[in-house]
Amino acid sequence: MSSLAKAVIPHIIDQHAEEAAFLWLLREDAVNAPHYDLDDLCQLDARVDAHLDGLRIAGDYAWQVCRENLQIKEPGEVFAAAILALEGRSVERINQVYAIVAEQPDTMNGLISAFGWVDAQNLQGKVNGLLVSANPFWRQVGIAACVTHRVDPGKFLVQALADDNIALKVRALQAVGELGRIDLKATLTAHLQHENREVCFWAAWSSVLVGDRGSALNHLRLAIMQNSACCLAAMQVALPVLDSAQVKAVLKVLADNVETRRMAIIGAGLSCDPVYIPWLLQQMQVATFAKVAGEAFSQLCGVDLAYQDMEMDAPEEADAGPTENPEDESVVLDADEDLPYPDPIKVQQWWQHNQQHFKPELRYLYGKPVSVAQSLWVLQQGTQRLRYAAAIQLALARPAQALFAVHELGRRQQQQLKSWVV
Repeated sequence: MSSLAKAVIPHIIDQHAEEAAFLWLLREDAVNAPHYDLDDLCQLDARVDAHLDGLRIAGDYAWQVCRENLQIKEPGEVFAAAILALEGRSVERINQVYAIVAEQPDTMNGLISAFGWVDAQNLQGKVNGLLVSANPFWRQVGIAACVTHRVDPGKFLVQALADDNIALKVRALQAVGELGRIDLKATLTAHLQHENREVCFWAAWSSVLVGDRGSALNHLRLAIMQNSACCLAAMQVALPVLDSAQVKAVLKVLADNVETRRMAIIGAGLSCDPVYIPWLLQQMQVATFAKVAGEAFSQLCGVDLAYQDMEMDAPEEADAGPTENPEDESVVLDADEDLPYPDPIKVQQWWQHNQQHFKPELRYLYGKPVSVAQSLWVLQQGTQRLRYAAAIQLALARPAQALFAVHELGRRQQQQLKSWVV
């Protein structure tokens, strides 16, 4: 028996596999969280990597553990196994991971995340094999793997756009915007009248990112007013570029219905228009909307409610989701759980002292007028939701540039930001 085999402690390796999968799930939530910034993400990445290192050192035994865990058929377990398979360059092991993903497509995110996690030299030949696959499912994975690294799939992207498979076509349409492929504007425009609504939406979404301010923008405007499943994605891209009157019209539709008012509040923040601040202050008086109104206010004004002591305990009437009471049948999680509860009086006082700094004719991102410089600052210092809004602003200002990947490994994001100039 080799010295390495003797050194392997089974229960420790088992724990590394479990923790790698579990922490990856935490990271999946963190990349969209309102309280994680880039430094926090890097720390979480380091925790994931520490457990992956434990698996890497354990060699074949670690693979046996991860292979067995694959039978759970969950994304976290797929992620851990895929890391070892991709870095070990074993076709047999990679195929075992692929077999689970094919059987349980819901685990695809774990595989794509693994492609994004490993270094480029460990992907040579593997992604190309997916892109040339006869199965549209694997071509979809291949395109997603390329986009994760912001690598242009070239002719394979064009082929996917022409494919009849809806899932593949949708992923390709989204990739056009993410990669800044302004040369494909005409192809996007041709898909705006497609019979499939999802195809139409992502064609419009990417069209606006690469510079369309006409029919594509109108598609997104309608998606917002209809509160479609893609309403948030539409608002993130459309509200920063619609004129003030158009923004007011679409948000009024949402605000007039109490069932969609929360989305209108989110939209007020995404609009970057300070005209909505008095209305947001009113919404902070309503327990149901207070937290999300506070987040929108912060996004506009550059205020950290918790750090600047403008939060308070939630009132009793605030619905915080499920409780520990076994008789409580509510199982819906609080969508705003990680947001501070704003103190309306303190926030109002802050606004009275600072409103003169906000001009109605300007748009604001975290307290300063929208600009490339401010967007870059937010990407460096902001929390994840703010960082995505800043990434969108940069893409809208620079249509030929790829959308900054705020989901990417934290250390790679830091390296890229150091190389970017205003």
